[in-house]
Amino acid sequence: MSRVDVDPLPRHRPLIIIVSGPGGVGKGTIVDALVARDPELLLSRSWTTRDQRPGERDDAYVFVSRDEFLHRRDADGFLEWTEFLGNFYGSPQPDPSSPLDLVLEIEVDGARQVKSRFPDSILIFVLPPSRDEQRRRLVGRGDPDDKVQARLRKAEEEEPVGRALADHVVVNDDLERTVGEMLEIIRSRRNSERRG
Repeated sequence: MSRVDVDPLPRHRPLIIIVSGPGGVGKGTIVDALVARDPELLLSRSWTTRDQRPGERDDAYVFVSRDEFLHRRDADGFLEWTEFLGNFYGSPQPDPSSPLDLVLEIEVDGARQVKSRFPDSILIFVLPPSRDEQRRRLVGRGDPDDKVQARLRKAEEEEPVGRALADHVVVNDDLERTVGEMLEIIRSRRNSERRG
């Protein structure tokens, strides 16, 4: 009689984890830390038509022309897309053969689109500790003053919508605590899916 190995925790179907929130809340830093600490996570690199900021990593986005973006959009190449402050942003369709859970770092409009298409996705809405701290972070990352003001105005509009859509709301006042809390949310969902 042969022995059959059984995985005590069978692999769940891949989750979609949406990390959303206003500009300057630290979404990029958070998702980088999540992916670095959890090997079952894959970060989707968004496409954008906006200019690369001075000092911004080349792999922060896939920087493309407006024509390239629209061509991919028209070919149904995005899971979600939006126009934000005059630029397009979109999350490419994921590889269906990947077993990894997909992390999307997207604006509220995109989060709404994904939640509509995939209601069982996990939407974590991240808030800054205060509007003053959000302003400081936006200035610190090199945004020009007009963009800082536009993002702060947009945040005022987006926060009530994001809170209403969210499965979880997290205040990013301490990066370690924030990342730990979000990893626990993801692990809890995985465990419930494996049991289910």
